[in-house]
Amino acid sequence: MTQASKTTVIAIAGASASGKSLFAETIYQELLPELGSNGISIIKEDAYYRDQSQLSMDERSKNNYDHPKAFEHELLSAQLKTLIAQQNINCPVYCYKTHTRTEQTITIKPTKIILVEGILLLSNPQLRECFDIKVYMDTPLDICLIRRIERDTKERERSLESITNQYLTTVRPMYYQFIEPSKAWADLVITRGGKNRMAIEVLKAKIRQLSL
Repeated sequence: MTQASKTTVIAIAGASASGKSLFAETIYQELLPELGSNGISIIKEDAYYRDQSQLSMDERSKNNYDHPKAFEHELLSAQLKTLIAQQNINCPVYCYKTHTRTEQTITIKPTKIILVEGILLLSNPQLRECFDIKVYMDTPLDICLIRRIERDTKERERSLESITNQYLTTVRPMYYQFIEPSKAWADLVITRGGKNRMAIEVLKAKIRQLSL
């Protein structure tokens, strides 16, 4: 692969509801008119939650979705390497209501810049090798919980009881076991969430430089 076709993969990690999705999406939407669909793309780690179609809904709802084993990181890693090698991938599509993948996939083509956002991206050594820039969203857990409640009640039609129960039993413990320690691998630690304009502009400037 020549230097002209070099792909830069940028990981944006952090706790659930830390602002990483907003941060990644803002950068993507603001640079898309500039760079075009061949210049920048975005991939969500959530798409790589393992297929659970063989399990009942009750079994699916009891699973720990904040543990690294919940994700098919080996597939994400392989597909990122495929994109870096300038080939298309078929990205899985995950449904939050059914807690499993759908039968559909989304074709993603190679781009100069690939943004990848998710909670456990920096916790996996195989994935870390794929990232050229590693960003960590450092947002206090109490703020993350408030945002999570707002999001999950509105967008995922979940009850307050189920959200708080999941938070106490898996989300919070897994944050301290896996997510927070992964901050040590970050090149850039961002505070004040996904609306931190200075951080957005700094990363956009770097992406423009890399896109030349």
